[in-house]
Amino acid sequence: MSFMEKLPTSPKSPLRRRRSSWTGPWLNHPTTSFKQVVSAVIQAQSPRSRFKSLSSDFSDVDRTLSLSDSLLLKILEKLPESQNNDVALVCKRWLSLQGRRLRRMKVFDWDFVMSGRLVSRFPKLTNVDLVNACLNPSRNSGILLCHKSISFHISTDSSSNWDFVEENLLDNEMVDRGLRVLGRGSFDLLKLVVINATELGLLSLAEDCSDLQELELHKCSDNLLRGIAACENLRGLRLVGSVDGLYSSSVSDIGLTILAQGCKRLVKLELSGCEGSFDGIKAIGQCCEVLDELSICDHRMDDGWIAALSYFESLKTLRISSCRKIDSSPGPEKLLGSCPALESLQLKRCCLNDKEGMRALFKVCDRATEVNIQDCWGLDDDSFSLAKAFRRVRFLSLEGCSILTTSGLESVILHWEELESMRVVSCKNIKDSEISAALSSLFSLLKELTWRPDTRSHLSSSLEGTGIGKRGSKFFKKR
Repeated sequence: MSFMEKLPTSPKSPLRRRRSSWTGPWLNHPTTSFKQVVSAVIQAQSPRSRFKSLSSDFSDVDRTLSLSDSLLLKILEKLPESQNNDVALVCKRWLSLQGRRLRRMKVFDWDFVMSGRLVSRFPKLTNVDLVNACLNPSRNSGILLCHKSISFHISTDSSSNWDFVEENLLDNEMVDRGLRVLGRGSFDLLKLVVINATELGLLSLAEDCSDLQELELHKCSDNLLRGIAACENLRGLRLVGSVDGLYSSSVSDIGLTILAQGCKRLVKLELSGCEGSFDGIKAIGQCCEVLDELSICDHRMDDGWIAALSYFESLKTLRISSCRKIDSSPGPEKLLGSCPALESLQLKRCCLNDKEGMRALFKVCDRATEVNIQDCWGLDDDSFSLAKAFRRVRFLSLEGCSILTTSGLESVILHWEELESMRVVSCKNIKDSEISAALSSLFSLLKELTWRPDTRSHLSSSLEGTGIGKRGSKFFKKR
């Protein structure tokens, strides 16, 4: 018997089964045409369809899961700041990573602090502002009051004493509790802005945040400063005692002396709305030996405080702003010293009609190389003539000094042999037509000169020959 005869002839035998082709469904289907089969074959062999099939397999897979948190943070740091909010909406993981990226926060909801969500949601914060969160303003009012770093809503039936912040502040105990919650979770905190805190709250914060370097205390008092010594690494400090119309507090010589003995490493200090006198300023100058920058804003100090500035041996920058007076009775001129390291004197929005105070200030700051006077009233020719006491001025900036005249300016700057740069802006009584030959010769020797004393004349001279400003008369001319 041959081999062919031994082969099974049953149609159910596996050797009789034919391998099914992929074209079977189309060819055997009664409604499928040959053109449809050919188009299906071409479409199946195209690379686009292969990519689509692969992408469909991975469409539900989050490929960022394979990236570590540190690597994903580096990628997110490359994105512009405008996309930070969008990044936080992608998923919970990205929301958490975005919270770890944030370093600066201005809080408006005190419950967000007390619940611990602030430190859990943003564990890497280094700069926190709690001033607006410490207020309980009227939420339904459309009146918004803004004052520098404070903004809040007030109601129309507010009392007539205008102490809006005083009336709506959180009590001291609540603020201290918030500081304890913040301190337990923000170990990287470097700067804090707070209002109406007490000594106990400051002490608890200093224990947990040992790296705290900058502190801004609103509604500060002498008692609050008793806890300032616990902040051993403090480098910058801003004290705000009283602000007219918002709140009132008192920082006297007692508080300034406590500050001087507890913060000997201070580099920058600002006293705003603070009281005190010669003794308090002297204590700071003697104890804070590395103090580089001193700012005094809206002071309420007793007469004679300027003489204490000579005790600041390392002071390089002195800023005086928003003061109604400088020093009405500074004492005998022979008892006034000078700041040996002072480089810059800046006066902004001050009343300078007190000639005795101006004479004492210029005498103490006679070694300054930069003098900046901006938007100060009362600076006439007689007051500015006291600036001859400066011996090493290289840069002078005058802006908004409307009383000073050209002759008053010339009488002073011709005595400064080291003057290199000058800036005069918006001083309407300084006229181009009154410039003398000596003053013009001095201008030619300066390295840098910005000269826009009279804005109106400068504008008209720059538009001369353009025809602007004359077309109106022609247009409205009667025919």
